[in-house]
Amino acid sequence: MSLFSDSELTQNDFLGGRVRLLQPRTGYRAGVDPVLLAAAVPATRGHTVLELGCGAGAAILCLLARVSHLQAVGVELQASYADLARRNAVENTAPLEVVEADFGALPAGLKTRQFDHVIANPPYYRAGAHSPADDAGRSIALGEQTPLENWFDCASKRLAPRGYLHMIQKANRLPDMLAACDGRLGSVEILPLVARPGRKAELVILRARKGGRADFQLHAPVVLHSGDRHERDGESYTPQISDVLRKGAALPGFSVQ
Repeated sequence: MSLFSDSELTQNDFLGGRVRLLQPRTGYRAGVDPVLLAAAVPATRGHTVLELGCGAGAAILCLLARVSHLQAVGVELQASYADLARRNAVENTAPLEVVEADFGALPAGLKTRQFDHVIANPPYYRAGAHSPADDAGRSIALGEQTPLENWFDCASKRLAPRGYLHMIQKANRLPDMLAACDGRLGSVEILPLVARPGRKAELVILRARKGGRADFQLHAPVVLHSGDRHERDGESYTPQISDVLRKGAALPGFSVQ
C-alpha cells in the first residue's frame, strides 16, 4: 500500500486545535468517536498506553494532549496510516512510537512490554455486514477482518496487572465484547452513548480491568446532543460533551477510579 501524498490529505483540528491531524481526503477519517474514547481513559502522569489499530493517531494523540508525560505506542496494520500517525506525532510534538504490524503477530520487543492502559476502536461491522467501501483503507477500518475476540486477547496479554482496557464499539456488539472479556478481564463497566434523550444507544464504551473482581456495572447513558431532535444547522452538543470535544475534558459517566 502506497503512502499518502500531501495533495491527498487534509489537516483537521481536534480538541479545539490542541491536536492537528493529517487525514486522507477520501479514506477513513476520524470523527468524534476516538475523541470520546480518549476522554474515557483515567491515565495519569507516567502511565504507559498502547493503542491497537491506531490509524492516523486520533485517539492516542488526543489522550497525549489531555494527559502529559505518558509513554505511548500505537500499532497499525496499514503502512499508509502508520506513516500518517508518525507524521501526526511529529506535527503535534507528541511522544508516540508507532509500530507497523498486525497485532496478532507483534514484534518480539513489543511482546515483552506491558501497559497500564490499552485502548481500541475496532471496526464496527462484522465481516460482510456492511457495504464495502471503494477506498481500501476505509474498508479495512470499518469492516472486521480480525475477530473482535482477538482484540481482547491481545489487550489482555499486553496489559499490566490491574491495567485497563477501554474500547468503543457499536452497541449491538456488546454481547461479543462481554463474551470476549470472560476469562481475560474483569470489573467490566459499560457506558452507553446516546445521540439525544430517549434514543437508544448506538455506541458503548467498555472499560475492563486485568485481574479485576468488581461487579459488572451498566452506567446511565451519556447524552451527546441537546434537544429531542436536530432543529438547526451547526453543532448541538451538550455543554459537557462540548467540553470533552473542544477543551479536552474527561468524559462524564464512568465511576471514579
